[in-house]
Amino acid sequence: MTDLYYAACCQVDQANPRHRDEMASNTTRMIGMLERAVIGYQPFHDVKLVVFPEFSHAAPIYATHEELLEKLAVEIPNEHTDRIAKKARELGVYVQTGSFLETDPRLPNNVFNTTCLIGPEGLIGRYRKVNPWIPWEVHASPHDFEDYPDDPLPVFETEIGRLAVATCYDWLFPEVTREFALKGAEILIRISAYMDPWGATPPTDWWTVVNRCRALENTACVVACNQGASSDHYPPFSWPGGSMIVDYDGRIMSEAPPGPGERIVVGPIHLGSLRAERKRRIGHSMAAHLRSELYPRQQQAIYPRTPDATQRSVEAQQERIRLAQEQRDA
Repeated sequence: MTDLYYAACCQVDQANPRHRDEMASNTTRMIGMLERAVIGYQPFHDVKLVVFPEFSHAAPIYATHEELLEKLAVEIPNEHTDRIAKKARELGVYVQTGSFLETDPRLPNNVFNTTCLIGPEGLIGRYRKVNPWIPWEVHASPHDFEDYPDDPLPVFETEIGRLAVATCYDWLFPEVTREFALKGAEILIRISAYMDPWGATPPTDWWTVVNRCRALENTACVVACNQGASSDHYPPFSWPGGSMIVDYDGRIMSEAPPGPGERIVVGPIHLGSLRAERKRRIGHSMAAHLRSELYPRQQQAIYPRTPDATQRSVEAQQERIRLAQEQRDA
């Protein structure tokens, strides 16, 4: 275990596949960026964690889960995770993949937005987006299934610290990263396809504000990698980039400038310092100051489970949101 290492955000700008057969070229490009991040910076930095943004492998460009299943969904592991695992083993690094549209035979007829943590020893685990960007995203959430078979919010013990990942819109829900922190997560990874105008430019620089806030409120480092795609690649939105590494006090250690384009952003992870501060601090130890009993409304069901994939259409989700708003305001 090293007290100091570097993380790299590999911000991509590439066309989205329309079919799973077209995904291989994106994986090839990402592996090239992975090599540049580790080998290119080797004289200067010991890069041990490399992160790619949401939708790097495939984006939910079709309006129905049936089309996503037919054209883009893949099982995990697959040829892409195998190729990345081979390169991670060769380079001795950990890789947080971009997201896949995943199908799972245990939960048939569903599509998840899934990212994988891969290390030198191979595939370590997966995370499925808990909060799809409704109403537009029609894929499933682990929340939809009362008997979901896995831990929906996993924390992974590794040689470079305890890592957890959440995807894009998940980060607008502080409960997600707080749960990770209470489970011991030290490095919070954000893979994202966060679009304009909620990017890295004031007055609505949500991307920057949220990344910094989640770091300081959880005393955790944040490695946040965002899409840098032009609107030509993922219409109708443009993508502001701004990938960054943030320390446990909310300080930006390294970041890409706002705007589209491929970038590699490298910044330090002071793991030893983080652990020492978590142990030493009495003040600003928010996870130890929680008064959880005061928040019973947060334990009440609001947005309903939707186990039937056919009920996750844009129109059906809009209606459920309206009903949830009425319940909230009652």
